Amino acid sequence: MRCQQSGSVDILYRTLGELPIVSGRPSKFRFSSMVLVLLSPYLVLRLGYVQKILLAIVILDIPFQLGTHLLYRDADAVSGALAGLSISATTIALLGLYASWFIRTLEKRTPRSGKSTKVNWSLLCYLGFTALSLVVARDIRLSGFELFLLLQMYLVFLYVANFVRTREEVLFVISFLLIGCLIESALMVALAFSNLASGLWGPVHFRVDPQAHGVLSRIGGTVGSPNEAGAYLSLVLSLAVSILFSDSSRKYKWLAAGVIGFGSAALILTFSRGAWISFVAAIVLFYLSLWRRNRVSLKTPIVTVAILLISYLPFHNAVEGRLLADDNGSAESRIPLMNLAFRIIADHPLLGVGSNNFSTAMDSYVTREFQTGFLYTVHNKYLLIWTEVGVLGLLAYLAFLFGVLRKGWMCWRFNDPLLSPLALGFTAASVGYMVHQTVDIFHDRAVTQLLWLVAGLLVAMHGILRAQPADFDPFSSIT
Repeated sequence: MRCQQSGSVDILYRTLGELPIVSGRPSKFRFSSMVLVLLSPYLVLRLGYVQKILLAIVILDIPFQLGTHLLYRDADAVSGALAGLSISATTIALLGLYASWFIRTLEKRTPRSGKSTKVNWSLLCYLGFTALSLVVARDIRLSGFELFLLLQMYLVFLYVANFVRTREEVLFVISFLLIGCLIESALMVALAFSNLASGLWGPVHFRVDPQAHGVLSRIGGTVGSPNEAGAYLSLVLSLAVSILFSDSSRKYKWLAAGVIGFGSAALILTFSRGAWISFVAAIVLFYLSLWRRNRVSLKTPIVTVAILLISYLPFHNAVEGRLLADDNGSAESRIPLMNLAFRIIADHPLLGVGSNNFSTAMDSYVTREFQTGFLYTVHNKYLLIWTEVGVLGLLAYLAFLFGVLRKGWMCWRFNDPLLSPLALGFTAASVGYMVHQTVDIFHDRAVTQLLWLVAGLLVAMHGILRAQPADFDPFSSIT
């Protein structure tokens, strides 16, 4: 993300320096002003810190979801479809980031311009099959909504994979992931005790589902539904735990400890059992892998468990109620939806029914059991993709997920004191994500953007580790 800035600064100074000279000549002054205005976007996008600001916006937009949906219809959202064309802060930031990439490519002045672009072929195949499914979609408008979202998410992956090239830049991305999670977690905890209903704070929408099992409300915060918020928190919490085992500086570990404290409480308040299982699976896998290699002392795990226990104790009655009490058929209702998906797959195994078109196709397959039951988009990401995009789309998506795990494991095997524990944390969290996707939809922007950003970051980390010389000191350039 660093770039040559001296040229743009010189141009700006020369242009500004002309202003006193031409102040007595209005026509020339107006011409110089117009030139300055026209050159301003070009000059700004060449600055390294502007690119970092835009990338930070992309990262912080994951929890805060700043944006809107064009062509939105409530009828689509009620059945579980992506209801609208997603235009967000990420959309605008991506325009700036790729305009900057284009400018630097034209100038041929960045050392990265000669390197080949790192792409993800499984993701490209998945996008291709998603686009192909428009041919069979009953509602092309709905398919277009999802395709537009996935294209943006791929651009997030592509930028992170190609422009995060140093350890400092990795830590920059991770620090903003943690900062966003800390703020979001504190907000969710505050919402739990404020007795507020779902609403708007300016451009930010927050969600509170009332009275989960008569104890506390289910909190989704600004991420979206409580299940989506739980998925987001489980991944970033796993990252925070891995920070404690890396040789990062103390400020990152204090930040990670804060995220674990507030984030674990917020995770509980989502009352998402899938997210709880995802987080526990990730932490168990992380500690087993770490212990198997390094035989680490129990000091850090004990501190982690203590933080989690302190967060759990105030809500233990609610947690026990969620796990042991009657859930009013919430878990059982997923089975008929899976059976519904299999019936659709039997008729459309190859191309599916069209991306984001499950809700439009399911009416033709509804049986008597849904007369009083829960009718919604199937709560299983893999079945949802198979139903909508077809078996080839599902295979491409699975190839992407296993590619993420493979890349993370390869980074872990480098045994780097800084990046390897972080990669292990991401890998364990991705395994938890894959488990969670068996019981939830996982097609909204927050969870997709986080997963694809992590995939890009693992590609970047692997590139850093492969490029470093054998005698490289990983902390020589980190302050």
